[in-house]
Amino acid sequence: MKIDKKVFFKNNGYYIEKGLFNKSEIAVLDKEFNKIISQLEKSGENINANWRSDLTKDIDPKNSKIIHTHNVQSYSSIMLSMVQNKKLLKIVESFIGQDIVLHHTKLFLKPPYIGSAFPLHQDWSYFPTEKNTMIAAVIHISDSTDNMGCIRLIPESNNLGKVKNSDGHSFIKKLHGKHSLYSATSVEARSGDVLFFHSCTLHGSMPNKSDKPRKTILIQLYSGKDKIIKDNQHTNVQLVLKGWNYNSTRKTVENL
Repeated sequence: MKIDKKVFFKNNGYYIEKGLFNKSEIAVLDKEFNKIISQLEKSGENINANWRSDLTKDIDPKNSKIIHTHNVQSYSSIMLSMVQNKKLLKIVESFIGQDIVLHHTKLFLKPPYIGSAFPLHQDWSYFPTEKNTMIAAVIHISDSTDNMGCIRLIPESNNLGKVKNSDGHSFIKKLHGKHSLYSATSVEARSGDVLFFHSCTLHGSMPNKSDKPRKTILIQLYSGKDKIIKDNQHTNVQLVLKGWNYNSTRKTVENL
């Protein structure tokens, strides 16, 4: 039985598309991913973005690590093409409409054995929008099993709406008193699969306990008919991937 993507996403707060990127496409993206990692390691910058949240301190390795950077499209034209993939945007359109704006991208590498855990949190608090259309698309460059610290989420938690202080740094009784990483649904994926989820969907991940790296690229997107709220804490590249950005003005785009 064929799943209605739009209905499933609306009801459950997530949807996974199997094999959206084929093996040859992933091989190219994997090569670009590794080049970015190499460049980051040579930069001398602090590239360890481990969360160090009190919510995960009991399960996180003492020397936990996750290599991270924003905006992979600023490193590589191939990564820019990935963000513009027509199959990807067609699915995004079914969730937020035909006007699609890129907010930012993130690269995450969870190293073997010490890859960091992520506490259960909602994304909206980091980049809120007026109409709450922000969604994530997680492209799996590698396989992502439960033992590798795959994404875990709480189905239907998008229906909670915006919960105050749900950024993963504080215990919120409404959220963490009822849900935990242990009770969350593990979304295992193969390389080439793409997981979509709403910014209000409660999600996180366990540490990578395997002997393999977990490689993902997360893309944050919102409707061109929506508007970023002023206290947005992330870079907003405002790259129109499809359709139109109805809230662009000279002032909003001059500092991009």
